[in-house]
Amino acid sequence: MDFRLTEEQKLVQATAKDFVDREIIPHNREWEEKGEIPRSLYAKMAELGFLGAPVPETYGGAGMDYVAFMLLVEELSRGSSSVRTTVSVQTSLSETSLLWFANEEQKQKWLVPLAKGEKLGAWALTEPEAGSDAANLSTNYREEGDEVVLNGQKRFISNGSIADYVQVYARKAGTRRHEGLSLFLVPQGTPGFTAPHVESKSKLGLRASPTADLAFEECRLPRENLIGKEGDGWNQAMKTLNSGRIGIAAGAVGVARAALEAATKYVKERKAFGRPIGDFQLIREMIAQSAVEVDAARLLTLRAAHLRDLGLDNTVEVSMAKLYGAQMAQRVTDWAVQVHGGYGFSGEFEVERYFRDARILGLYEGTNEIQKLVIAEHLLGPSTKR
Repeated sequence: MDFRLTEEQKLVQATAKDFVDREIIPHNREWEEKGEIPRSLYAKMAELGFLGAPVPETYGGAGMDYVAFMLLVEELSRGSSSVRTTVSVQTSLSETSLLWFANEEQKQKWLVPLAKGEKLGAWALTEPEAGSDAANLSTNYREEGDEVVLNGQKRFISNGSIADYVQVYARKAGTRRHEGLSLFLVPQGTPGFTAPHVESKSKLGLRASPTADLAFEECRLPRENLIGKEGDGWNQAMKTLNSGRIGIAAGAVGVARAALEAATKYVKERKAFGRPIGDFQLIREMIAQSAVEVDAARLLTLRAAHLRDLGLDNTVEVSMAKLYGAQMAQRVTDWAVQVHGGYGFSGEFEVERYFRDARILGLYEGTNEIQKLVIAEHLLGPSTKR
């Protein structure tokens, strides 16, 4: 097994690192205070191919392999988990879903502008009563002639208020659970489609990333906005989520790495009892353990990415990477706050933001508990139903 990166992968990593250092890190506090990231940043990322990273060049993307893509996501997360969230939704969810399930006409119409960064996308599955129990969604549609009519609500949708296109899962009226689910693309501005509530600064973390509620009231769409086969929405959603979860794993590595780098720098400079606190054994233990855990999470993530590049099923490996990454990021960011003492709690240093941003990793796109169920089912088979 060769752990060395290719020259192309090294170039992606170096380009992303330079971009993050110049264009993201100096502005984080301003963006958090405003609760938004300027659209101009996404235009700059589009020029570098970041907004269409895993999409083939034939559809306007950069054609990166998944190892390179995860290295890019890690660097973006090192700079800002809010920026990383928008890019992950754009690429791993919105674009990947279209790449896999849309017909050729739809790809040219919707995927190409997304991959080029001319448009932003969102992906809407979660509802007020359908989180981990995704099959419980109640957003529904009915058919009227050449149109479908959507009614319902979505909750906690990243990019929901800024996206030009939102992909929405809905069930055919009269169906239950996994049956009758389909995926539709809803352009921003469609009558009957609104974002009645947007959260940003009020959230624990990701304060520069808008998280929106979406409402559909007699929202009429042409039947051509159906993506993939009618009734195949459940399979589409589960496959797409697996694509998104690997990006969350890489994001965990990035934010934890940022915390470790900040903590390492601080303990070399901060003095107590006449010497740098990095000389003290318990501080050294936290730094060493953090380094081990960050590297372990990175290897799990890149293994899952490599399997995808080989065209092999990586469902379990993705769940392992996401589960461990989310848990690891909470521990490492917590240790970073700890070694900063009161300064870490005050917000004077960036580690308090890393700590806040890390908490979401075990919640969205499949909680830690859901990942454990996926792994356990692989090892033990499906649980016995009573």
